[in-house]
Amino acid sequence: MFSATYSQTIEYLFSRLPLFSRIGAAAMKNDLNNITALCNFLGNPQQQLKSIHVAGTNGKGSVSHMLASILQTAGYKTGLHTSPHLKDFRERIKINGEVVSKEFVIEFTERIKPLIEKLNPSFFEISVAMTFEYFAQQKVDIAIIEVGLGGRLDSTNIITPELSIITSIGMDHTNLLGDTLEKIAFEKAGIIKNEVPVIIGEFLSETKPVFESIATKKNAPLIFATENRNAIGWTWEKHKLSVEVEEKNKPDHKLYELDLLGIYQTKNLLTVIESCAALNRVGIKISDSAIAHGLSHTKKITGLHGRWEIIQEHPLIILDVAHNEDGIIQLIRQIEITDFHQLHLVIGFVKDKEIDKILQMLPQKATYYFTQANTPRAISSIDLKVKASNLNLLGDAYTSVNIAIQAAKSKASSKDLILVCGSVYLIGEVT
Repeated sequence: MFSATYSQTIEYLFSRLPLFSRIGAAAMKNDLNNITALCNFLGNPQQQLKSIHVAGTNGKGSVSHMLASILQTAGYKTGLHTSPHLKDFRERIKINGEVVSKEFVIEFTERIKPLIEKLNPSFFEISVAMTFEYFAQQKVDIAIIEVGLGGRLDSTNIITPELSIITSIGMDHTNLLGDTLEKIAFEKAGIIKNEVPVIIGEFLSETKPVFESIATKKNAPLIFATENRNAIGWTWEKHKLSVEVEEKNKPDHKLYELDLLGIYQTKNLLTVIESCAALNRVGIKISDSAIAHGLSHTKKITGLHGRWEIIQEHPLIILDVAHNEDGIIQLIRQIEITDFHQLHLVIGFVKDKEIDKILQMLPQKATYYFTQANTPRAISSIDLKVKASNLNLLGDAYTSVNIAIQAAKSKASSKDLILVCGSVYLIGEVT
């Protein structure tokens, strides 16, 4: 019997360790020394795992969950590490859709406390070490490891995976990763390992040479997903996205049904299909039927939330974790194909986003509800309202996302759309 409860353990981790969601860049460690020391202490559990490493500005969470769903459907005991969590820390560490046990979190934290006091690691470093230890103990067949931020210096980057995946490159975390697409691509491409195949989901003229150069130096087979397949059409209903995909030099098209409803998932789908083909080549066998079932049941199998997630109809209330320029562009495209009378936007951001640029993208013909997540990194709802009003985005400020949603519901008609977005932490507080 352990002396600490789960809630006491989580409070210790949150209060003792630098936490990115609370303090931002100050929580970042610019080297891999701590995670290396932590894993050495544990006997290097990451070396006992077959893994898939997933980086990218947008899409890495969706791709990780789709792959986890497919691999679990194919019969593999599948570990999934993602961040941040929405409600409970344990969401970060799952095996076959089940979160890590409270008992393991308690036991691991007690065991590692002496090293915490010695190294003063970040919250993320401890969570990654905990993930590797749990997956090794539970003997997973394959672990999908989502990068936290960047890639080259991310704590997850001490694994040698079977496959590396980079979903997309966009302008986000520029204060940490660099202020150009080339610099950001260089950081993401830091996950490319010697002779390990790498899939690139989306690329730009600025980023393609970066990937090619690093892959060549590492002798890593480089595959651009969109050069082998193309999404040639899609149909969208409230609870299903159907995508028609053509493969290069093959006459037959394939139709895939996804339970992740955002049309931006068409890009992630191509990345996932190409990744499955690459996994088959390295001996991780995945049938077409496992791909089809996994894609159509991703939310059910993995518990993924916050990707164009419908939580109510009449009025339609949707949650989406879009929080940077590229994400907002995709979100606006989705809004444009959605049927509604009036748009109500409940938004809140953290301070280190390009808030002014994002606000300039948002539609003026909407009623706004400015709010904030319960984190010191959040821009206050009042300050956000002032910034937005300068761009003729009009609405009131609210102290919490749930109060803002209630205000929107009181004003909306049954045929309106209430969209909540802007911060992962904001979505996590919706009740």
